[in-house]
Amino acid sequence: MSKRPGRHRLRRAALGWAAVLIAGCAAHPGPAPLTVGASPDPQSQVLAHLYADALRSTGAAVRIDTAPDPVSALDSGELTLVPGLTGRLLAVFAPDSPARSDRGVYWALAGALPEGLALGDYSLTATDKPALAVSAATAASWAGADLSKLVRHCSGLSVGTVQGARTPAALGSCTLPKPREFPDAAALFAALTARQISAAWTSTADVGVPDDAVVLSDGRPALIRAENVVPLYRRNELTEAQLLAVNQVAGVLDSEALIDMSRRVAGGGNPQAVADAFLDEHPLGR
Repeated sequence: MSKRPGRHRLRRAALGWAAVLIAGCAAHPGPAPLTVGASPDPQSQVLAHLYADALRSTGAAVRIDTAPDPVSALDSGELTLVPGLTGRLLAVFAPDSPARSDRGVYWALAGALPEGLALGDYSLTATDKPALAVSAATAASWAGADLSKLVRHCSGLSVGTVQGARTPAALGSCTLPKPREFPDAAALFAALTARQISAAWTSTADVGVPDDAVVLSDGRPALIRAENVVPLYRRNELTEAQLLAVNQVAGVLDSEALIDMSRRVAGGGNPQAVADAFLDEHPLGR
């Protein structure tokens, strides 16, 4: 009759199998973290941290990568998600599109994306599209603060912009003069105050617009292409729960909050702390 193995031999065998299992687990680490892309500017950093927090709320590991051209990095597969603005993204993928409205730009962009990329929900309330600002005196003399008033006073306009900014060449029937360029926003708005120019190009979420300037609103039909916050991501790389969390950002973010957070980061605030504080006050999924 054969002898039963001793307890010490069984224990050694069990420990051996445990070591094999542990070694196997070590050889197969967890999934790589999701990567959210951002450019160096404060607004892009704020948006990247908001969307990264949304992904983390599902338990995912997330890393933020800063790159000069995040959209190209996303297209090449280096990133998982990049927040952006609908109009600027449309200018990348379909620059000749005539779309102007929020919905029109979004659907034109969705139809122009290369295979492998997709859009999440866009925010109706968080926008940063080009806008023209005038002095309070000019707005009063025009009896209104919308772009249609400027179009009616097209003749004789002088327009300024920050050096290097891209601005529309025409608004409806008004072909704008070549803008005078200034080194920064402070010099631009100083020229507006001094009446050296009659209108200054800015944007609806620009943190540098002084209180005494009036930003002209765009009505319907829109004269300037929409720029709504939207997430662009790689297909099949987000779970259903992760995509749901990403889309919830559109429901809590608005332009006022985006301006405030961007201003804080531009002033030296930590973008992670700024985004965390906002989501503490505006939880996702409510």
